[in-house]
Amino acid sequence: MKVREEKLEQIIHWAENNPDIRAVLLTSSLVNPYAPVDDFSDLDIELVFENRTTYESGNEWIKLFGDPISMIEEDDRVFEGKHAMKMVLYKDHVKVDFKLYQVAEFIEEINQETLPEDWDVGYKVLLDKDNLTKNLKSPTYQSIMIQKPTEKQFRQLINDFWWDTTYVAKCLKRGDIFYAKFMSENILRTDYLVPLIEWYIAGNHDWNTITTNKHGRLFKKYLSQELWSTIEATFSDSNIEKNWQALSAYADLVHELGTSLAGKLYFIYPEKLEDEIRNYLKEVQTKP
Repeated sequence: MKVREEKLEQIIHWAENNPDIRAVLLTSSLVNPYAPVDDFSDLDIELVFENRTTYESGNEWIKLFGDPISMIEEDDRVFEGKHAMKMVLYKDHVKVDFKLYQVAEFIEEINQETLPEDWDVGYKVLLDKDNLTKNLKSPTYQSIMIQKPTEKQFRQLINDFWWDTTYVAKCLKRGDIFYAKFMSENILRTDYLVPLIEWYIAGNHDWNTITTNKHGRLFKKYLSQELWSTIEATFSDSNIEKNWQALSAYADLVHELGTSLAGKLYFIYPEKLEDEIRNYLKEVQTKP
């Protein structure tokens, strides 16, 4: 994306000629070899200041790189005193996340025994006037790789999934679509289905060496068309009957993935629990 590259060049040029700035890093997807990149990918810029107070309290410098149409600001209280953030969407559609460090805070992060996750996913030093990054460890990318679950983690996820399907069923029977959608999308999908699919994919590859990126962005790449169609069936509109069908698709999918994964990892899948919850769901759905 040419306009993004031009904005990055503007930021680097400004930093080179600004004595308050001692170092600049580019992080996140644009320097992560495992991340998908397109025209919507952000610029994640870390600025290391001798004193960031003026830049944190004022925003005139933000306008040097374009016309901002929206901005979110977070002070260092959000990040335990480590840095501040200014996330800016410019009129030219480029979004820049500026992370503002003090030199002392930056050095403290570098000296940690383990590389902080923001750097472990990838970074590129764009400017370093004082050799501050000389001890910065190389990224391992392990923080974004799918980790093999313990049997306790696996059983907990499966148990919690079946428990929370009962809430969806009760909400659908009541016609409470808002609560039903909250439980099916925020809880069943985000808390249980996404990690289960991650485990399933990693179980078919090498654990700790594969990532599907944030919130399943790369799921389709690693799944068969048949399984992908099953996943699509878990999405529904506001129609109550279609939401019952989606709940059934959730149940079938978790059974398929869960039993497959349990077999590979020599875990015990809770068949009795599933059978009894499925009976409960049917009874609630058919209840007069």
